[in-house]
Amino acid sequence: MVWTAVVLIASTAPFSAEHTGTILAFVISNIFGSIDPSRFALIHFLVRKSAHLTEYGILALFFFRAWRGDHFFNWRFAWARQAWAMCIAVAATDEFHQSFVGSRGSSLWDVALDAAGGAAVLMIVWLHWKWADSARASEPAKQTASG
Repeated sequence: MVWTAVVLIASTAPFSAEHTGTILAFVISNIFGSIDPSRFALIHFLVRKSAHLTEYGILALFFFRAWRGDHFFNWRFAWARQAWAMCIAVAATDEFHQSFVGSRGSSLWDVALDAAGGAAVLMIVWLHWKWADSARASEPAKQTASG
């Protein structure tokens, strides 16, 4: 729930493109010096969209973990589906809220990007589980072969 609050706070005016652009310009100019405005615009765009992917990926991971509970070595598609649905619900709420913030814009493309970030992390969790499950399954075979 705390991360959901962080995500929703990030949709307020202080996190608008104007404000993040000022901060990013300061950081880039202090590290790399002067930068072409069109190149900066691209970097700024990519940083902001990467933030969408990252924050909703983390949100999906937290929701998945909440539904998983104490079932550490288990995977259930229902947990991933619920986590992803919650990410989409938060993303839609976030974009709806942004439609009322003067310095922000609302976009269905951002909801899709947020959903993609959540789905990507859930896919990584699934792949990790498959890898760990196959490793656990092969452990007795290794012990039997060497024992």
